[in-house]
Amino acid sequence: ETELAASGSGGESDEEFERRTTSEFAFAASDGADELVLPDQQQVSSLSGPLEAIRIYRQILSDYPNYERADQVLYQMARAYDEIGQPDEAMAVMQQLVDEYGYSDYMDEVQFRRGEYLFTRRRFRDSEAAYEAIIGLGERSDYYELALYKLGWALYKQEFYDEALDRFMGLLDYRRSIGYDFDQSHSEDDERRVADTFRVISLSFSNIGGPEVVNEYFATAGHRDYEDRIYSNLGEFYLEKLRYSDAADVYASFVELNPFHRVAPRFSMRIIDIYGAGDFPALVVESKKDFATRYGLSGSYWDYFDVAESPEVLQFLKTNLSDLASYYHALYQEEALADERPANFAEAARWYREYLTSFPSDVESPSINYQLADLLLENEDYFGAAQEYERTAYDYDSHERASAAGYAAIFAYRENLKVVGEAGQSAAMRSAVDSSLRFADTFPEHENAPIVLAAAADDLYVMNDYETAIDAASKLIERYPGTDPALLRSSWTVVAHSSFDLERFAEAESAYTSVLRFVPQDDEERASLTDNLAASIYRQGEQANDIGDYRAAADHFLRIRDAAPDSAIRSSAEYDAAAALIRLEDWNAAGRVLEDFRRTFPDHELNGEVTKQLASVYRQAGELDRSASEYERVAAEATDPELQQEALLLAGELYEDANEDQSALAVYRRYVDAFPFP
Repeated sequence: ETELAASGSGGESDEEFERRTTSEFAFAASDGADELVLPDQQQVSSLSGPLEAIRIYRQILSDYPNYERADQVLYQMARAYDEIGQPDEAMAVMQQLVDEYGYSDYMDEVQFRRGEYLFTRRRFRDSEAAYEAIIGLGERSDYYELALYKLGWALYKQEFYDEALDRFMGLLDYRRSIGYDFDQSHSEDDERRVADTFRVISLSFSNIGGPEVVNEYFATAGHRDYEDRIYSNLGEFYLEKLRYSDAADVYASFVELNPFHRVAPRFSMRIIDIYGAGDFPALVVESKKDFATRYGLSGSYWDYFDVAESPEVLQFLKTNLSDLASYYHALYQEEALADERPANFAEAARWYREYLTSFPSDVESPSINYQLADLLLENEDYFGAAQEYERTAYDYDSHERASAAGYAAIFAYRENLKVVGEAGQSAAMRSAVDSSLRFADTFPEHENAPIVLAAAADDLYVMNDYETAIDAASKLIERYPGTDPALLRSSWTVVAHSSFDLERFAEAESAYTSVLRFVPQDDEERASLTDNLAASIYRQGEQANDIGDYRAAADHFLRIRDAAPDSAIRSSAEYDAAAALIRLEDWNAAGRVLEDFRRTFPDHELNGEVTKQLASVYRQAGELDRSASEYERVAAEATDPELQQEALLLAGELYEDANEDQSALAVYRRYVDAFPFP
């Protein structure tokens, strides 16, 4: 990977860097290994020192003007002058060698020495020729790379920065051509030379202009496969100079030109770091947005690279998305920024959702989802908030905020009920209830689970979903027998009412009985609940009647006086019980019931009918005198003359049949007195 800080100076100033890298090359001292063989086969060796060597070399050139190895003599003489600290004399000798023996094998070293001599004396223009001569010899010269480097410096010193760049680039091109891999480790000297080259390239670009010159240079001089390193070194160079904007612009220009380069994400990451170091918070945010947009997992960049091979980019993306969402969420909450709330809300929601889309299974996703739900709730999008809370609660592996999210979802759905239109009430209520039931089933140990379940049961009853209401209320009763009695009362009430509406009257009776255990005697609802209990029993009697089971019907009707003696329906139930017994022709039982009715309800409107029923029942039972007595009562209470006549005649006849002549006579006399004209 690209070293983003490859140009780090390690504390070395530009001036120190320039002095170090442009100082004269340190040539190795002569070891005297090159012995001269003169034309007369004499050998020149074992010289006592440079001065003696110079004397001998001059004598040789004088004595043997056509000596075929004169270039070697001049080369050795120049080195000897260097050794005794007479560079000017050495330069003169080297110039002679260049002028007379341009073909010499020593030419590359001699030219380099000449270049160094001229460079250190600031004769940069002259040094160019010497270095160029070596470069002209090609890569076979041991001084080829050094010549490229020093020629670049010579041009740099003359402020020919474009030409200097060509040479420095040429050196890097050469390195690449011989297999140098910038990503691998090399010898300390090699790495130092490459690092120095990158740094002087940065200096050159800096002297030409702003960050845009790098783009222009490669567009003109041709692109390189190591351009990313040029950009990163220049960016770090600017950063060291605290030129934050220029540093960021350099990285940004590369990204713009090479959006699908392997290092583009890291360059974008570096831009964020640079603006952070420069304390430019607004630019940090914009850079983070740019990064998130470019390298979100739906971005085109990942069409070219394997996501799994860039873990540091993914981690940065996660952090980046989270930071952006939190940043805009905080701005949304600022009272002073009320006018900007819509825009800040949109930004926060965007980055929360981007995070969740990109990293749906990440360990941080539940927390991010919760924050998104909070944002929606704060923005009064209650339905949207509820959905995100539910997603947080139920769509991830178990996490510490799951139950809190599930409970928050219910709250949001309840808030939604307050704002949704009439047409949407039913659906909104259903959503709230479904969420409540899911919460109670998923988090049965939550402290609010009984409350949630009770509320859901109530709502289900209101929605006429009686089966589900019974199920919800029954769960509460079974799971939480020790919970708040008010909740148990409410749940038993739901079971009772729902069972009644489903015509499961036996179940309703049992439930109402249970409800009443939680209702104090002075509670204003007790009377209506008691009536409901009575109604449940009464309806069981009606059902038995409907199928012709009159005994069961009578039993049910009569149970009401024990189960709900004060209920309003008791009188009707007992009257109906008598009717069922009459159908069974159980005259004695029917008579007892009717008599009890009359005693218990002396002012009841049905008493007239009870009397008629008793008269008939006693007659059928053979108790003629009692039947006659009841007919007398019928006649006394009747307002219809015809009914009076009929009842008195029946009474008289029954007394006669019962051999109660005196009673019969009295009835007949009353008849004649009341109706003298037949």
